[in-house]
Amino acid sequence: MKILPGRKSDVLDAEWLAELLEHGLLRASFVPPPAIRELRDLTRYRKRLIQATTAEQQRIQKTLEDAGIKLDSVASDVLGASGRAMLDALVAGERDPQVLAELAKGILRRKIPALRQALRGRFRDHHALLVRLCLEHIDHLQAAITELDQRVDALIAEHTSEAGVPFARARDRLTTITGVGKRAAECILAEIGADMSRFPSAGHLASWAGMAPGNNITGGKRGSDKTTDGDKWICDILTQCAWAAARTRDTYLAAQFWRLARRIGKKKAAVAVGHSILVICWHLLTNDCDYDDLGGDYFTRRANPDRQRDRLITQLHTLGYRVTLDPVA
Repeated sequence: MKILPGRKSDVLDAEWLAELLEHGLLRASFVPPPAIRELRDLTRYRKRLIQATTAEQQRIQKTLEDAGIKLDSVASDVLGASGRAMLDALVAGERDPQVLAELAKGILRRKIPALRQALRGRFRDHHALLVRLCLEHIDHLQAAITELDQRVDALIAEHTSEAGVPFARARDRLTTITGVGKRAAECILAEIGADMSRFPSAGHLASWAGMAPGNNITGGKRGSDKTTDGDKWICDILTQCAWAAARTRDTYLAAQFWRLARRIGKKKAAVAVGHSILVICWHLLTNDCDYDDLGGDYFTRRANPDRQRDRLITQLHTLGYRVTLDPVA
């Protein structure tokens, strides 16, 4: 919608848009149905509340560090059952490290001697006030997140897509993808919807979402291949799913991540795997089927065995070994 230089005003812009529309040169944008828009509001607000909860947890750890309490160096989860009991006792006025350490539960009781050392600090009423307010805020946020979860579940259970596919079934299809959990599937469904007829291909969906590499080639020179601007909400959740998939064992997405990470780095590899997850989502929702993993050895099976054999023999020769091949039955 570029306009000629020197002819820039709101009125001329409106005339130019109207002329483009008359000639059919404007493509329709993706306007989700009301149910998807409501689901978007719920999932996006829930994400903000989760981020606020994380910020409050970090404030608690900062306050404990200021008081000389090293609880996070012993307990993996400061706000777990044991950690919460110790924090509540500190807020109530208990300062004895031995008494606080005895509040440990489960396997954390094996670390009671270390807890006694970690809980010996200079925790004062000032710190107790800050920790108490943070804990109360976290409880409030958790209650709000629980209510949003219930509303999201109800909304997904009672609506279907324009193609007649229930939202619940579409969400369950997405959860079969490696690294995609229930909450992530709800976020993806809220951003792209359950009806893929709006996107002619998986490439169109990736381009709309901003997960496709840029195309900047002029004069035979390749410019930046940075991803285009798109839906930042779905880009964020897809990248998180990619990191989760990278930690799995013997899966196609994990093999793709580590194969790319060695060449382009982990961050770019996460974006590439996120793009693959989005392409998989398009196919699952279009064909109404579950995800079938190709396996962690997919790239090895796809490679030419003769070339791989010659390459490995060459490497062994370089290291000074003589290779004798004996085929296995």
